[in-house]
Amino acid sequence: MSWKVLITARTLNVDAVGRRALELLRDAGCELIHPPKYGPLTEAELLPLLPGMDAVFASMDKFTAAVLASKEAASLKLISRWGVGYDAIDVPAATKEGVVIAFTPGLLNDAVADYAMALLFALARRVHEGHLSMREGKWASGWGHDIGGKTLGIIGCGRIGQAVARRASGFNMRLLGADTRPNDDAKKLGVEFVPLDQLLAESDFISLHCALTPETRGLIGEAQLRKMKPSAYIINTARGAVMDEAALLRALKENWIAGAGLDAFVVEPLPADHPFRTAPNVLLTPHQASFGFDTGARVSEAAAKAIVDAQAGRKPQWVVNPDVYASPTLRVKLE
Repeated sequence: MSWKVLITARTLNVDAVGRRALELLRDAGCELIHPPKYGPLTEAELLPLLPGMDAVFASMDKFTAAVLASKEAASLKLISRWGVGYDAIDVPAATKEGVVIAFTPGLLNDAVADYAMALLFALARRVHEGHLSMREGKWASGWGHDIGGKTLGIIGCGRIGQAVARRASGFNMRLLGADTRPNDDAKKLGVEFVPLDQLLAESDFISLHCALTPETRGLIGEAQLRKMKPSAYIINTARGAVMDEAALLRALKENWIAGAGLDAFVVEPLPADHPFRTAPNVLLTPHQASFGFDTGARVSEAAAKAIVDAQAGRKPQWVVNPDVYASPTLRVKLE
């Protein structure tokens, strides 16, 4: 029986990125439902779209316990996340309701690492300021900070953090790492694991690559920002809530640090009147670190294949909550 699939990830609306994924879903007989607005969707926006849906090709939509237990989601069998983050989904609640959560780990590593380094370079050398100055008809050169041979602190040394380490080593950077689980793979890349306070105090650049968990929410607040060098920069391509945004605003306005490059925010899209938009020494981008055409196509295809496999009674390749398969409430019928 063919599935009805709600598509909230806007990436499938980009031809070069979504074409193959859409072909996979259509060839499998899926009925594709495109909502009036793509995600991330709130609870209130998501609920009226869910009745009759078997799967969601999902953005970072708010699949809370209330949504998952609702009558609107009664037919929902699978949430297939475009990307690696699943912090917007209540995983225990999904497991309790028998809903499988698929995701695409490992496929975004290089794209995000490239982008983190791009933000680091652009911010340190004031590329964005030079561009804006030229667009205004001016010729005003700006002094920035050198990068080669400096110290890079990587907070979160998993797959993406290690990809950043590989890139930074090419610039002869000293690599410091902070992670709840130091790993040998990162050490082999030259990462020296140190306490967070030491990393903050000694780094010229800090790049955030930790997952958003109860332990990492607000990890970088006023106390941590004040430990950084006044000449240091911080880059966030992880999740906005890893940082205390109010504290970061103060740090930028009062020059506790040299600057910040931000691609992730607590509220997305970033409100038009958000004070970050007028803060000094900040480079802002709209959560696009993973938006490389080749990477996007691979991730889209993998997320689509998870839906096709589940519809056919096969287990998707990458699942966040594999224990759901042993649950008596499991909604997917497996072969």
